[in-house]
Amino acid sequence: MDHIAIIGAGQAGATCAETLRKRGFAGRVTLWGDEPEMPYQRPPLSKDYLLGDITRERLYLRPAAFWVEQGVELRTDTRITAIDPEARTLTHAGGTEGWDALVLATGSRANVLPQRCTGGLPGTHVVRTLADIDRLAPEMTEGRRMLVVGGGYIGLEAAAVARKIGMEVVLVELNVRLLNRVACKPTADWFRALHRDQGVDIREGVGLDTLLGNGRITGARLTDGAELEVEVVIAGIGAQPETSLAEAAGLTLDNGIAVDDRGRTSAPSIWAAGDCCSFPYRGDRVRLESVPHAIDQAEAVAGNLMGDDAPYVAKPWFWSDQYDVKLQIAGLNAGFDDIVTRDGEGRSHWYYAGDTLLAVDAMNAPRAYTVGKRLIEAGRSPDKAAVADAGVAIKSLL
Repeated sequence: MDHIAIIGAGQAGATCAETLRKRGFAGRVTLWGDEPEMPYQRPPLSKDYLLGDITRERLYLRPAAFWVEQGVELRTDTRITAIDPEARTLTHAGGTEGWDALVLATGSRANVLPQRCTGGLPGTHVVRTLADIDRLAPEMTEGRRMLVVGGGYIGLEAAAVARKIGMEVVLVELNVRLLNRVACKPTADWFRALHRDQGVDIREGVGLDTLLGNGRITGARLTDGAELEVEVVIAGIGAQPETSLAEAAGLTLDNGIAVDDRGRTSAPSIWAAGDCCSFPYRGDRVRLESVPHAIDQAEAVAGNLMGDDAPYVAKPWFWSDQYDVKLQIAGLNAGFDDIVTRDGEGRSHWYYAGDTLLAVDAMNAPRAYTVGKRLIEAGRSPDKAAVADAGVAIKSLL
């Protein structure tokens, strides 16, 4: 291969390009990003960067000189408008270029509030890109009133930052409870209490009906008829895999771009990694949105492009920072039927299907997280009574 093109200059795309060079690929590598920025970290955007605790430069994964030294042609601020699997070309505003292998690392895009909810008023925000945060930051000032729509991790993180700044915060979640799709009820209860203790007005089973105002947002009407005075609105209502290029090119989709256990799509010489794709996992097909997964899968795809022919075995883990709490999650909890709670060092919730350990939520409990992660990755399940007994040393569960 003379030319490997990577579309998407986020964590997965940047990791793939870097790994190709580490593995000795001597051909041409182009890394295409539609944002004007060099590849950067997303997790600090809604926390440290929004609070002003870290600079813009510290967000970048690598300095500009790195890409030059590695011989990676970094093409920022360039949107790819089409790919042709048969001709092996990609098209952008400047023309059409060929490739020998293509990696799609297009990530995901934040869901936005529908027109019927915004009332056509400008000024609602999402938390996804550096540009999103740069638009939001001037709105985040002490004493202003914020509405957060969505009680998932993004919404909760946004609420935590706003309270740190000194804003008044109402958070609405249309489902019956917070974290309804991603965590068990005990975890949701724990975080509800945390946020209420910090002064967040949480309303569950209630959504946004419409925003109110004349040229700018001054209020919001909720689905239960309540009206609020509001000046800033953040939508934390999930994300969708960015699959438009793949769909137009006729690639198979299944909750994202469908890839096999090597990272190959349905089209020869096209691969995918990161948030944008789904892949086989323990007899099922899953799609993960996390930095560790983006890194690991991108490294696996780069290795397979170099001839490894090795399956990607995911080791899911996630984290969220809210106030002085670090939530660490190991594994995937789909299919659980029992929750075991462990207190002592922080709090942890252990998800079981029968006697099989699936996942662990650890709130300020790093040792529980570490032990749980090792057990899950080894396919081992500790006795539930031992997990629940804070008198049993956590390491003994191994």
